[in-house]
Amino acid sequence: MSHTAHIPSHRKPRRSASKLALRAGVAGGVLGTIAVAGAAGPANAEPVTETIEMPTLGSLESGAGLASAVAASAEASHQEALDQSLQAQENAALQKAAKEAKKAKAEADRKAAAERAEEARLKAEQERKEAEERASRDRERTQLSTRSTSSSNDSGSSSSSDSGSTAGSSTETQAPSGSAAAIVAFARAQIGDAYVSGGTGPNSWDCSGLVQAAYRAAGIDLPRISYSQSSMGTSVSLSNLQPGDILYWGSRSGSYHVAIYVGGGNYVGAQNPSTGVVERSLDWDTPSGAVRIL
Repeated sequence: MSHTAHIPSHRKPRRSASKLALRAGVAGGVLGTIAVAGAAGPANAEPVTETIEMPTLGSLESGAGLASAVAASAEASHQEALDQSLQAQENAALQKAAKEAKKAKAEADRKAAAERAEEARLKAEQERKEAEERASRDRERTQLSTRSTSSSNDSGSSSSSDSGSTAGSSTETQAPSGSAAAIVAFARAQIGDAYVSGGTGPNSWDCSGLVQAAYRAAGIDLPRISYSQSSMGTSVSLSNLQPGDILYWGSRSGSYHVAIYVGGGNYVGAQNPSTGVVERSLDWDTPSGAVRIL
């Protein structure tokens, strides 16, 4: 071991090359300035005895720290401005989304209201049809006529062929012909078919569906609903009926049941689910009135 190994070193720690270069540059600049000033001065000038204190490395480091702080503050201000801009954009997007959501909700509410109105209309129509069926069932007699359909047809045919017969009609003097004959023939051909609400054939009918189809067989178009059918043509009395006339029950513009007068004091109609399409006497269920379209 060296005999000086235990002696601590008194050598100052080395400064970094950059700091030394900086200090040397500052010192050189100051000395150069003094030399130039001395050379430019008068020859008899007294020697400069004032001590000029050179800036230290610590003051330079303080200036660098100040610049760094200013830069950091500027960066923070810039970041805050960016944050505020982003926040403004987010707020604008939220407001736009809220307006669109409000508009979409209003449109959905409008559609829902329209759907509810349509459902209410369909329900009212269904209730009207059900009421018509109930009224038709209520009109059924507790005891059905003992006269069979075949005997009714025979009676109707014989009375129609008799030019002097006035059964059920004071002016019916001959068998139906032309359009009336086609209507009567079609109606009687459906006797025995089922009654179905809303039925329009060919094997099931409701009252107005049968009347509409019978008139179509004669080349005449009628409305689909009973009260519309009874509102057409000319009103005639029950004592002045002719084959093909439309009988109705209820008021003329608000009838709930219709049938076709076929002559001989009889009519053919789709009565109800219990009886289906039948031929009945006017006395079995007297209609409220009649209209003539032919």
